[in-house]
Amino acid sequence: MNFELSEEHQAFADSVGRFAQDKLAPGALERAHAKSYPWETAQLLAEQGLLGIAFPEEDGGQGGTLMHAVLAIQQIALACPKSADIVQAGNFGPIRTFVEYATPEQKARFLPDLLAGKKLISLGMSEPDAGSAATELKTSAVEDGDSYVINGSKVFSTHSPEAELFLIYVRFGPGVGGIGSVLVEKGTPGFVVGTPSSFMNGEQWSQLYFENCRIPKANLLLGPGGFKKQISGFNVERLGNSARALALGRYAFNQAREHALIRKQFGRELCEFQGLQWKFAEMWMKLEQAQLLLYKAALEGEHGLPSAQSTAMAKLACNLAGWEASNEAMQVMGGMGFSQEALVEYCVRRTRGWMIAGGSIEMLKNRIAEGVFGRTFSQRPAKA
Repeated sequence: MNFELSEEHQAFADSVGRFAQDKLAPGALERAHAKSYPWETAQLLAEQGLLGIAFPEEDGGQGGTLMHAVLAIQQIALACPKSADIVQAGNFGPIRTFVEYATPEQKARFLPDLLAGKKLISLGMSEPDAGSAATELKTSAVEDGDSYVINGSKVFSTHSPEAELFLIYVRFGPGVGGIGSVLVEKGTPGFVVGTPSSFMNGEQWSQLYFENCRIPKANLLLGPGGFKKQISGFNVERLGNSARALALGRYAFNQAREHALIRKQFGRELCEFQGLQWKFAEMWMKLEQAQLLLYKAALEGEHGLPSAQSTAMAKLACNLAGWEASNEAMQVMGGMGFSQEALVEYCVRRTRGWMIAGGSIEMLKNRIAEGVFGRTFSQRPAKA
């Protein structure tokens, strides 16, 4: 058993790290607080082969593995936290599900611009009355000749104000077996992207409205019975969430460590105070523990998809470690940590959001418990 990266993985991480420090670290603060999506940076990352890292070469990807994609996110985030979102968007989330299940024709239509950093795909899953209970969604798809007619709405969709393509979870019929997904392009009649709203972390989202929105059958991604396949792809997205949460925790930790080494109070460096030493010891331990669970899940996915159990444990550990490290780093740095002159407060806000997005930490605990006991536990009330 070896707890070190392989020589090839380490060389890849070092290469991405050098690029990130050279090209992305300058301007990281301004990039993090900008309202608009960093398209120029996205295209720069695409030129470096950092979008579609684990996608097959025949699809325009790099033919790498999930581990390569996780390492890339971490190295980019350590230099520029905001730019890690671009690596996430080009490797995990809806684009990963799309590549897994799209037809060759669909890939030919949409993937080139997505992998070039010129367009974005957004996921429409959550609804006003169906968040964590995703199977209770109401947005419908009704077959009508050579089309599907979509009605309903979606909320909290990442990148929805900027996206050109939307992967929408829909209901073709009753029950879990009636759930699948379709692809809807921006500008389709009957499809409206609402006014942008902001999360606490500064990200924007728009409500998506579908009113007799007619799409061609060629835009069907997964028909009835596709829900389990979609959720399998969603498990992979959790690794992107996990990698960013952990990396931003490390970024904040590094900033606080440098601060503690040079900042003096009462005639002594902060690192000489035992109370702060204990904070750093606990932060480091939690970050290292979470790292091992993340790598375990990523390596499981080297030749397929990682298990739901492994991704749940990795996300829970990374979410908590990233949030706690960022929050403690802000406390260590005092006013400077709380100020937008540094990116530590940004890391606090971002890591806090990831404890909700992509499966809340409470839902993850439920999933892990199912693995512990080898059975499922319904959260719905018993039927009369």
